[in-house]
Amino acid sequence: MGFQDSEEAGAGGAESFVQSEVFARTFREGMALVEETANYLDGEGRDASKQLSRDVALAYAGASMRLTTQLMQIASWLLVLRAVREGEMVLGEASEAKYRLTPSEAASVKFKTEGLPERLVGLIDAAHQLYSRISRLDGELFIQEKSADPKNDAAAQQRALLKAFGGR
Repeated sequence: MGFQDSEEAGAGGAESFVQSEVFARTFREGMALVEETANYLDGEGRDASKQLSRDVALAYAGASMRLTTQLMQIASWLLVLRAVREGEMVLGEASEAKYRLTPSEAASVKFKTEGLPERLVGLIDAAHQLYSRISRLDGELFIQEKSADPKNDAAAQQRALLKAFGGR
């Protein structure tokens, strides 16, 4: 997404992102998906699950639990960044490992959807896509920040020399 294109990557990229319209849209999208899923699982989904065979009903129960867990992780991530945006939390605290998502978690939530109600499958797909996108953002904004320490490579040395001798 290019939020770390400047030399002040990491914290500067995350600070810019939480103030961006992209974050605001992502936040609205994530919270709307949480609400839509909750309404489905409490209403139409509950009714649909009663019509399923025993095996598919078990798959439905597992899928809905994994979906709920994934959406809780999405909501948590979004709420932490909103807290940063609103000045209720400092970025340093928000960048702690306990608030991070990992790509391996996104991959682990793929599961079989055969026989499940079409609407549930649509919610699963939407949540998986959103989680994958947020996981990539999380990596760009926070995980790479830790590896953004000055490297001892030739380009870093050249920049340091240019800076030391008044070059840009």
